[in-house]
Amino acid sequence: MNRAPTSRQAKAQRTGLRAEALAALVLVLKGYRIVARRYAAAGGEIDLIARRGDTVAFVEVKARAQLEDAHAAISQQKAARMARCVRHWLARNPWAAGLTLRCDAVFLAPRRLPRHVPAVLSLAID
Repeated sequence: MNRAPTSRQAKAQRTGLRAEALAALVLVLKGYRIVARRYAAAGGEIDLIARRGDTVAFVEVKARAQLEDAHAAISQQKAARMARCVRHWLARNPWAAGLTLRCDAVFLAPRRLPRHVPAVLSLAID
């Protein structure tokens, strides 16, 4: 049975969508092309998939009150779910197999510039 989201859930979803849109803008301004948004599979989700040159970045977006809290919000469990999702995406996008693959993050906090961190996690997809 599907339930309507609570007002708290709806607010969190709107905040997440705004954070992802801002993160996508940051990446585009840095020369990336957004390949996919909110790619969900294999029990995980990748917020953004972006490409620049021969690099494909699987990007986790975290918005918190403090940038340091955003960085700490990426757990090993999240990394494992993300890796499963990356493997799924690669199976459906074989053109990317020969490219450099990396797991990046964009951290956001109020009144602070967004912080893009390349290779924030090791991407164990073997």
